[in-house]
Amino acid sequence: MFEMMDSFNRTASFNRRASSFSSPRVHRRRWGRPPFLVFIGFLVFCFFKIIASGYINASPGSNQGFDGYSISNFNGSVGVCNVFEGNWVQDNSYPLYNASECPFVEQGFNCLGNGRMDRDYLKWRWKPRNCDIPRFNVQNVLERLRGKRVVFVGDSMSRTQWESLICFLMTGVEDKKGVYEVNGNNITKRIRFLGVRFSSFNFTVEFFRSVFLVQHGWGPKNVPKRVRSTLKLDKLDNISREWINSDVLIFNTGQWWVPGKLFETGCYFQVGGSLRLGMSIPAAFRIALDTWASWIETTIDTRRTQVFFRTFEPSHWGNETHRHCNVTLHPMSDTKGMDRSLFSDTILEVVKNMTVPVTVLHVTSMSAFRSDAHVGTWSDGQPVSDCSHWCLPGVPDVWNEIFLSYMLTNHRLSLR
Repeated sequence: MFEMMDSFNRTASFNRRASSFSSPRVHRRRWGRPPFLVFIGFLVFCFFKIIASGYINASPGSNQGFDGYSISNFNGSVGVCNVFEGNWVQDNSYPLYNASECPFVEQGFNCLGNGRMDRDYLKWRWKPRNCDIPRFNVQNVLERLRGKRVVFVGDSMSRTQWESLICFLMTGVEDKKGVYEVNGNNITKRIRFLGVRFSSFNFTVEFFRSVFLVQHGWGPKNVPKRVRSTLKLDKLDNISREWINSDVLIFNTGQWWVPGKLFETGCYFQVGGSLRLGMSIPAAFRIALDTWASWIETTIDTRRTQVFFRTFEPSHWGNETHRHCNVTLHPMSDTKGMDRSLFSDTILEVVKNMTVPVTVLHVTSMSAFRSDAHVGTWSDGQPVSDCSHWCLPGVPDVWNEIFLSYMLTNHRLSLR
């Protein structure tokens, strides 16, 4: 079994621009058949009323909702906005919380607490081109989550987003002692399950550590000596039964699908009882995602559980050895190709072909600009710099703002 340590991405990126959708156009015509035109007018009115109300539910298999296009114009205008296309703008109302006052932020992600002097990286807001992401009333969000179970599943990037959401929600809680980890554990990457309960509102925000989503274990008998373990691509992680009966499920994976975490540690791929020594990482990733999709379709009641999948988060290493980490003072003006990812493309394609509704949080491009927001040397005494993980507060807070926009809107809940 190889060492469970989160690190960096060595994958190649693909150049493919996501498609976009524009608002429907209504053309005026002369009145010729009043009953027919009245009927058409009624349909058009209903369509725009749905958009203006703040949600559009994408039908299964439709690419209208899986890639961000179901986010409507939160500023009140009629139309549809791809919330993941835009730019970062300075905003002095950020950050959303103080990491040093939140007991659920890992020390290694609290960059200010670890000596980072500049604060400019905290003052950036994501601005979509044609709409605005709402700023939430925390009390409102807490009430909407009353009695719910929110579950994050994935690697350390998922854990960072989990910590971010908890810290944001805690700013609206008067009794801080009523927010606690259910097993009394400290927040650490070595624990497979962490759950924080908000007792005053009777809900939990949980994290399950599953870096590949599929099972990782011993391989078949009589395998070559270089094979120390395998990923069973056709079997979801054996802790997946714990993810059922949640109200919200948020998945991610990608950072561990690299040669350094797989082949160089003796981990190869397995399908059924067959070892696939020659299988490439992209091919294996696709099979694993298909396994995940099948599990969602056959196991999760999506009438109750809202399912999200967050795409790959780019790193900003200065060279291929991943030993040079240049944390900039401001976001980059150009993504330098990091806005494309094979992993993200695969996620989008798999979800597009699913038979049940899943919302993709396509954060790859927006995160690619943020070379200023990584942990860098402001970790908790680690000897190497870190251009993969993110400071808290920081970029994961914006992921959560978008996630909450989807979650609350799709449930017809007030955003303000």
